[in-house]
This record gives sequence, C-alpha cells and structure tokens, in this order.
Amino acid sequence: MSRTHLPLLPSLAKLARSLGQRLQLARCRRNLSTTVFAERVGISRNTLKRLEEGDPNVSLGTYLRALRVLGLETDIDVVACDDVLGRKLQDLKSLGHRSTSTAP
Repeated sequence: MSRTHLPLLPSLAKLARSLGQRLQLARCRRNLSTTVFAERVGISRNTLKRLEEGDPNVSLGTYLRALRVLGLETDIDVVACDDVLGRKLQDLKSLGHRSTSTAP
C-alpha cells in the first residue's frame, strides 16, 4: 500500500524551505561537503538534497539527525519554551473565559 502525502499549506511549505536552506547554510559554514554530511547523517546525497530543499516528505528523524550532526539539536528545546500565545490562551481558560472588556 503506498503512502499518501497531503500537500502543505503555502505558509508551511515556505517554512520547510526556509529550514532546509538554514540547514544547508549551517553545513556550508562548517565546510562539510554533501558527501561527508550525508554519510554522517546516514542518508543518501539525494535525500540530503531533498532535506536542504525543505521536502516535507523527508522524515522528522532525518531532520533531527542532521541537526545533531551540525551540533544544533539543542535548538529544538526552544520550541514552545516561551509560548506567549499558549500562555495567554491558558490564562483565559483558567479565568473561565471572562471578558476583559467589562470595566469595574
């Protein structure tokens, strides 16, 4: 049975391309060739090309291994670390969705 891939929303596709480009820049800054980097990540050069293009069909595990090879895996720890919107929504929920527009 073949896998079905849903297309990404344009904003998410742009984000994926941006991530791929940033990974490529990080690799180049470290003077790692595509061959050496792909070998260290444990992928083919073709998969590396897709990763650096931001292909959403490349597995999350591959992205995480690439970050580890680049020494950037701890940057994942900042995701949702200071989640301003999430905290505001949580606060609203804990207040019972009371309207803040009513003045005392």
